[in-house]
Amino acid sequence: MDQRKVQASGSAGGRFWPPADFRFRRRLGKVKPAQLGLGLALAGLVVTGCQGSPPTAPLDPSAESTAEGCAAPFDPAVDYFPDKVELDYATGFTVDYHNHYKVVTITDPWPGASQSFEYLLVQCGAPVPTGYDQAQVVTIPVERVVALSTTHLPHFDQLDRVDALVGVGQFDPISSPRVRAKIDRGELAEFSSGASLDGERLLVAAPDLVMTFSMGNDNDPYLRLIQAGVPVAFVAEYREASPLARAEWLKFTALLVNQEALAEAQFAAIAQEYNALVALAQTAAARPTVFTGSSYEGTWHMAQGESYAAQLLRDAAADYLWADVPGTGSIPLDIEAVYGRAAQADFWVNLSQDWQTQADAIAADPRYGQFQALQQNRAYNNNARVNPSGGNDFWESGPVNPHRVLADLIAIFHSELLPDHELIYYQPLLP
Repeated sequence: MDQRKVQASGSAGGRFWPPADFRFRRRLGKVKPAQLGLGLALAGLVVTGCQGSPPTAPLDPSAESTAEGCAAPFDPAVDYFPDKVELDYATGFTVDYHNHYKVVTITDPWPGASQSFEYLLVQCGAPVPTGYDQAQVVTIPVERVVALSTTHLPHFDQLDRVDALVGVGQFDPISSPRVRAKIDRGELAEFSSGASLDGERLLVAAPDLVMTFSMGNDNDPYLRLIQAGVPVAFVAEYREASPLARAEWLKFTALLVNQEALAEAQFAAIAQEYNALVALAQTAAARPTVFTGSSYEGTWHMAQGESYAAQLLRDAAADYLWADVPGTGSIPLDIEAVYGRAAQADFWVNLSQDWQTQADAIAADPRYGQFQALQQNRAYNNNARVNPSGGNDFWESGPVNPHRVLADLIAIFHSELLPDHELIYYQPLLP
């Protein structure tokens, strides 16, 4: 997910996708015939029947198979995917394995979605199976990927497939050293995202796959790409409320690059460390009270009690003051309502990304100075890893490294449990 949208809204909710009726397609506009032909010719991939669009005959992925491990010559009796992923936490996608293809379904692409998205991942050099008329067909392993959200980039880093990236949404927010090195070498293109997506240049780039998240509104440009034959994966890890479930979407990316064994090993280590930290935190003698966020244009978006943020605080053995509020998103409050419940809270975390000092907070609103957590130097911000352009690595690598985020929080709330831990994503708001 684009970190700037998260910071501005304070919530990842509220995304819907209307039916692809005639009015919707007309408002989106038509792809020029030249663009459509170019997209189909260069992409080497097709999508069929998405959102009511007419099916398109799939191109043969064996025509230009150069990736290592391609099924050439193809043998239908061979299992081309001996290493398989199993999902323990993530609920937003499923995978069914067959000898030379995988059927992956994203079941929860956005809040309130009434449909799912099916992807037919076909091993290079193998034929496209029949019977999947509504699936987007993708030749794997993908070799040319455009990732429009910074949260997708650490997957390629951890799976040692940064080489597969050919484009991103924006350069400035990116923190990954390996991805930034590709930018410096001129090996990545910048395409923006959402309503400002540069669709024409993206068609010319001819990626094997575009990874993004959908805002689900009438101006969403991704249907154009799908109609032009460019597969679009609506990666919805942000819909997972569990930190480990969100991190397990590493396996989704692994399915695209045939790196299941590495993803299983990487995630197993993450889950083991995370669960060990949860167990350690539960030995704490006390549970300090905590609240999160800050007011933005007069509204304080407070995380609900079943949200990603709330679970991290619970796992860190903190008493989150809005834990009793059901839901996985956020609720809008004014500063008076927050003060009424959190004035005497022990800790305050995840403040405005622009604040480095307590003076910054008080300059934004003098009433912040009345919170006890600020007065007692117990306000901690998750902006310790901000790059020179303002990109915050908490939003980029944090979701796939929840064990490191949790270690930070435990060290903040219960320093006696992790006395040698050096904070990674968090830093105290300086007096």
